[in-house]
Amino acid sequence: MLSFKKALIGILLLVLLYGLSTLFLNKKDTTDTKPNYSMGRVIKGDLQLSVSATGTVKPLTTVQVGSQVSGTLQEVYVDFNSLVKKGEVIAQIEPSLFKAKVAQEKANYNTAVAEKEKAWVSVEESKREFNRAKDLVKSNMITESEVDGARYKYNQALVEHKVKIAAIDLALASLQQAEVNLAHTTIKAPIGGVVLSRDVDIGQTVAASLQAPILFTIAQDLRLMQLETDVDEAFIGMINEGQAVSFTVFAYPNKRFKGKLVQIRLNPRLETDVVLYNSIIHVENNDMSLKPGMTATVTIDIDHRENILKIPNAALRYRPRLPPTEMKELRKSFNIGKNEALIWILSDSGPSPIKVTLGLAADKETEISASDIKEGMEIILLEKRKKVKRQTGIKLF
Repeated sequence: MLSFKKALIGILLLVLLYGLSTLFLNKKDTTDTKPNYSMGRVIKGDLQLSVSATGTVKPLTTVQVGSQVSGTLQEVYVDFNSLVKKGEVIAQIEPSLFKAKVAQEKANYNTAVAEKEKAWVSVEESKREFNRAKDLVKSNMITESEVDGARYKYNQALVEHKVKIAAIDLALASLQQAEVNLAHTTIKAPIGGVVLSRDVDIGQTVAASLQAPILFTIAQDLRLMQLETDVDEAFIGMINEGQAVSFTVFAYPNKRFKGKLVQIRLNPRLETDVVLYNSIIHVENNDMSLKPGMTATVTIDIDHRENILKIPNAALRYRPRLPPTEMKELRKSFNIGKNEALIWILSDSGPSPIKVTLGLAADKETEISASDIKEGMEIILLEKRKKVKRQTGIKLF
């Protein structure tokens, strides 16, 4: 019985020892890592460098038509989308008060003309009196003071005649102003085009006392549109007038429109601490598919290459895990210049560098050239360290 108890205790000790060895001696260490590479390829194809922005489609020429006189609209001859010709009557303000004003100013003008003629009669009469006085004084029939009086009346008549002439000019100016105001009651299209907006109706009173109210907005020709876009100051040095532009609008997501950059305006605009420069793009709209106010996603073409070798930009950012001094010596040994860089391929011994010459750099890809670079070659883009669990304990069973 005693030997049985000793055997049982021995078995329990062995089980306990096994549990302890499993818990502590077989503990796993996670400090070791194994490199895991994300790979890319050298591709042959075209490369496009461009600047992206957003803009608004607008007519090339837009004129807001107003009224220079106040009154009630008697007729409105056009509506939204109406086609008009230059000089065509598009609205009429009730003209009766202005016609009456013209008639009144005509009467004032005629009165001024009559007053001038009457003043000339006085000039001739006073001149005869003055000449007669000069003859009489020679015969001592009148005194010198009477001659002076006749001279004064003559000069006074001449001045009065000049005043009446000036009154005629004043009356004529008033008449012409009244006629101009009457002409302004007829609203005409200043340009030929299409009516974009009509802000008035028949019977509405137009008040032009302080500023000309806007009655219509006319776009000259929608077959030629312009695109206004704001370019960030970081890219303004990359674009120039005359560059080709392409853009899309939400209405036609699968259609790409072509245009030309015609102007970079010098007046800057600050928006959320970013300096922007307004750039004008001209685009043909012969099919009238573009409408004023559309939002456009613009791509300004800066440069392009055809049938060249290119790599993802991530390959140029990759650096193997080497000490800084070793990496510096490596670059020095390859004699890396201004437009040169190292890319890395995966060999049996690990990452191996290749010196390449850089060309056109776009947002996602860069042109490269080197004697030992071929299309389809795999290159390292990214290195990830995968954790590997290493057992450090002692197994008993």
